[in-house]
Amino acid sequence: MSLMRQDDRTTTLGRSFGSVAEGYDRYRPGPPDVALDWLLPEDTRDVIELGAGTGALTRLLVARGLSVRAIEPDARMRQVLSDRVPGVEALEGTAEAIPAGDGSADVVIAASAWHWVDEARAVPEVARVLRPGGRLALLWSGTDRRLPWLRALWAGGRALDDDQAEVLDASRRHRRAVDLGSSTAFGEPERHLIEWDMTMSRDELIGLVGTYSAVIVMDPDERRVFDLAVESFLDTDADTAGRDTFEVPMRCLCWRVDRMDVPDPI
Repeated sequence: MSLMRQDDRTTTLGRSFGSVAEGYDRYRPGPPDVALDWLLPEDTRDVIELGAGTGALTRLLVARGLSVRAIEPDARMRQVLSDRVPGVEALEGTAEAIPAGDGSADVVIAASAWHWVDEARAVPEVARVLRPGGRLALLWSGTDRRLPWLRALWAGGRALDDDQAEVLDASRRHRRAVDLGSSTAFGEPERHLIEWDMTMSRDELIGLVGTYSAVIVMDPDERRVFDLAVESFLDTDADTAGRDTFEVPMRCLCWRVDRMDVPDPI
């Protein structure tokens, strides 16, 4: 496995969400609260959230009475977060340059955001702000696109053959991989999967598809064609035609690792 690094393409995609911040907050479902039972140590007090977006995870952390510093690089996303979670400490920053002191957090957490970071710089920065014995906790949650109709929906209504589906699935698996590199600051990672169903209306499902970066960055003509194809697919596919609501299968991949009690020599 190689360290996650960023290029011009991923930078463009990663910075696209602010242009749809209100829709992102409306349509993107947050992670299940039960995920935090597994991710957070019982004695957690001080949390740094990376890539906080519009605050879906932030709300859950604040509801648990935790002290949360929500780090988000995009001012438009950060404004929605501040509006939706009044009083939370929302700060400009990134995983590669966290605006926090050394050893100031019990937990550093990120929801569906780690694949946008440069791990070579982010891993030592996370180690810096964590207290010895602290935890890096990551999660990715969303629709289960292993199902053919959901996979086709996100592909603009195109049915994918087995080879195309495997390429897409492999790409998503890579985006959910974590590489700590040569750092000796951390112990052995653990993983946990949570699955559930979520009821969504047709409009909510269409709105959700539109909050993904590959769709956001389409030019206007391409986007019009894509949107029409998505609607046509829902109207004609055997699994979706004639339905106003859908029981959408969801998955949340949880990942955690503890910081060692000894300093990292690098």
